[in-house]
Amino acid sequence: MKKLAVHFGAGNIGRGFIGWLLAQSGYQVVFADVAESLVKEINQQGQYEVILANEQQDHFTIKGVQAVNSNKETDKLIQLIRDAQIITTAVGPTVLPKLGEVIAKGIEQRSTSDRYLTVIACENMIGGSAILKEAVYPSLTDQGRNYADKYVAFPNSAVDRIVPTQVHENPLTVTVEPFYEWLVEQPVNEKNTPKIAGMSYVPDLTPYIERKLFTVNTGHAVTAYFGYTKNIQSIEDAILNEKVLFIVRSALEETGALLEKKFQFSHKEHQAYIDKIIERFKNPYVSDYVTRVGRSPIRKISENDRFTQPARQFVEAFNETPKALAIGIAAAMKFKEPTDEEACALQEMIEEKGLDSAIEQYTGLKPYTKLFEKVRTSYNEFV
Repeated sequence: MKKLAVHFGAGNIGRGFIGWLLAQSGYQVVFADVAESLVKEINQQGQYEVILANEQQDHFTIKGVQAVNSNKETDKLIQLIRDAQIITTAVGPTVLPKLGEVIAKGIEQRSTSDRYLTVIACENMIGGSAILKEAVYPSLTDQGRNYADKYVAFPNSAVDRIVPTQVHENPLTVTVEPFYEWLVEQPVNEKNTPKIAGMSYVPDLTPYIERKLFTVNTGHAVTAYFGYTKNIQSIEDAILNEKVLFIVRSALEETGALLEKKFQFSHKEHQAYIDKIIERFKNPYVSDYVTRVGRSPIRKISENDRFTQPARQFVEAFNETPKALAIGIAAAMKFKEPTDEEACALQEMIEEKGLDSAIEQYTGLKPYTKLFEKVRTSYNEFV
């Protein structure tokens, strides 16, 4: 009998990354999602294709998958959680805490057993599994909490794979870049370390999370926002633009200096990592629209995300103002995509309350600091 994996989020990352690796590792994968049409397709077809975004367009068929509607089939989902060996998520940072109650109910169903469960949030954020655990525990009884303390692990995770905008005749087919990385912090109990192809355990996840967030995510966002200011439509065209590439590389040199100092990364190895990331952005098979990569600018310039957090740490570490990161924040504040709710809210704030108020409210930077001033100056220097 196959081991059971429940994965929340049947989108492109769920199917093309986490679900794929779980299936390759011998798990019976059941996706939980709120999209009724997607759930129906998965159950009707029972399989889907993954295409690698390379010249060969390598194809893989993922078979034997199922799905449940996490809104309409709650009882069934709870039973699946009761029986699962591993739960993973790829739902987005804002949705993640909403999973706490149903996961708690599933844990309650298994609280009289001695079976181990590993819960891994595979989100584009720092400490996702810890945040999910905080959402689960308030809904547990004393018995459930005692069981979870002993048998359930919530190791944090760092995931990295670019999934471009795509349209396929079959709605389940997904294209992903060949490169991927899935790192998980080593749980205390060996029984909470399921063996999954392509996933690696590390004793301290923080260096790898910050390396990814402050290189891949920062670089991707700078490419999108600075490209947008130059009326460039795609990430590929943006990163091939000399001025955009210069700002991107400059920003990654700033975050790189910070990472090398914080975590004693080898300068040579980290420079090679930066080069690899930039080459990934140039891959024509994963190129995306700058407007899609740039969506949710308020979240991305917030004080604990990919721009402001490394910029503030850079100031503290070197007593210098990171110019390229400040330009990146300013470019994000110029993002006027009418189909993006956060972009509209940001522009409305700038128009009604002024640039200074918007910078302070959304980045947490204080007026009269050098970094605040550099963001404001950079904003005003854009045409």
